[in-house]
Amino acid sequence: MRALCLLIVACFLSGCGALGFPGVYRIDVEQGNLVDQEMVDQLQPGMSRRQVRFILGTPLVEDPFNAARWDYPYVIRNGEEVIRKAQVTVRFDGDSLSEISGDYLPEWARDDAEPAAGDSSD
Repeated sequence: MRALCLLIVACFLSGCGALGFPGVYRIDVEQGNLVDQEMVDQLQPGMSRRQVRFILGTPLVEDPFNAARWDYPYVIRNGEEVIRKAQVTVRFDGDSLSEISGDYLPEWARDDAEPAAGDSSD
């Protein structure tokens, strides 16, 4: 009787994911908007919301209390292991793109932009 109870408890725990079966394949789960550097490089200051939506897609997070901010999070996991994670946030001034922050930035939005090759600050 005790062995039967332990077997039932083990089955319930394995169904909840507390115990894993060795060798079981776990699929990669993608969540969010896939945004890469090539897409972000197409953005220019002053673009309309419609143009930004065309390039990056519909934002995953569109805050109803702050309509000037769109968030594009992305994560890909295999079980509990995070394989890749990225975040891009765009901000608008009215209907014009004004700022980008996150893991991918166009050259015009980088703070650490290198001076041109011909420039010297001697």
